[in-house]
Amino acid sequence: MTDLPVAHLAVVPLPFEPSFEVIPEDEAETSKELAETLHSILETTFKDEGHANRSVHAKSHGLLRGRITVLDSLAPQLAQGAFAKPGTLPVVMRFSTNPGDILDDKVSTPRGLALKIVGVEGPRLPGSDGDLTQDFVMQNAKAFTAANPKAFLRTLKLLAKTTDKAPGMKKAFSALLRGVESTIEAMGGESGTLKSLGGHPQTHILGESFNTVVPFLYGPYFAKLSIVPVAESLTVLTDKHVDFEGNPDGLRKAVSDYFARQGGAWDVRIQLATDLDRMPIEDASVVWPEDLSPYVTVARIEVEPQTSWSEQSVREIDDGMAFSPWHGLQAHRPLGGVMRVRKPSYEMSSGFRAEHNGCPMHEPLPVPESR
Repeated sequence: MTDLPVAHLAVVPLPFEPSFEVIPEDEAETSKELAETLHSILETTFKDEGHANRSVHAKSHGLLRGRITVLDSLAPQLAQGAFAKPGTLPVVMRFSTNPGDILDDKVSTPRGLALKIVGVEGPRLPGSDGDLTQDFVMQNAKAFTAANPKAFLRTLKLLAKTTDKAPGMKKAFSALLRGVESTIEAMGGESGTLKSLGGHPQTHILGESFNTVVPFLYGPYFAKLSIVPVAESLTVLTDKHVDFEGNPDGLRKAVSDYFARQGGAWDVRIQLATDLDRMPIEDASVVWPEDLSPYVTVARIEVEPQTSWSEQSVREIDDGMAFSPWHGLQAHRPLGGVMRVRKPSYEMSSGFRAEHNGCPMHEPLPVPESR
């Protein structure tokens, strides 16, 4: 067991109030349009491939099983929901990239990590009654690219029009955007838009830190969550260029090569909100200031060496599981318009995949301890 860190809370978190969420009158219509747009992506890619993929983050690069250990003696404000009591539970991890079509990895886009904690007890969110899982869905960014649901819908409609179009041109365009993004970063800047369009650096996915980018309830408070590599074998991969050598699945190979030889460890960190103006709920594009409220470690994830890609893991995890922030506890209800409008889309996407692949979605149960 890797030595676990000690958590210190140096801020006074702001208690959540229902008035912090402001719901526009036309939000239901925006949510409906969003689901229709994502459904069009599903229909397009299913027609092309004969297999139902996710409407976003369709391509997986690693499917892993491990364990999460919640720290002892957390401050009461941090000991909430899935992290309310110390102990170790199984987890499932899925590394991905964000387009809805399966692209050559040289079309370099932002990365995602979906985490499923198994064996979590407590009052459940609607639609996950009877389950014992808690999902967190993350990106390698600290804020969402769109501020609100309407901005998100506009971006998604543009992306939907490019689904399955001109893959060779996408590779060339991605190379161009990577060069532009590299120049911007050399000058101390960063463009989430360029990265989302294909300008993400061609780096190792296992060196990335991942964040929920949008807030969720954290018991009586609200927060964001990040997962950060802490094993030296992972941290040396941060910003490390990967040469795919013509392999369209180069990231998947890089992940497989890594876990064939060694395991990894990540810290799970929570950033509690302390100021509604500087840490808004309804503007998902705002990076919450870490000088106002730093991320604090509440748990550690550990994964042993294993096969990160196999027919069995694809069947059980990639096709057989859905990852949604609405799978979980009431204590971790997603907040803000971007998350509210996506709830029907998560349900639609998993239902589409289950129907068209003939593979019902299932939520894993904890394995009973042998006696």
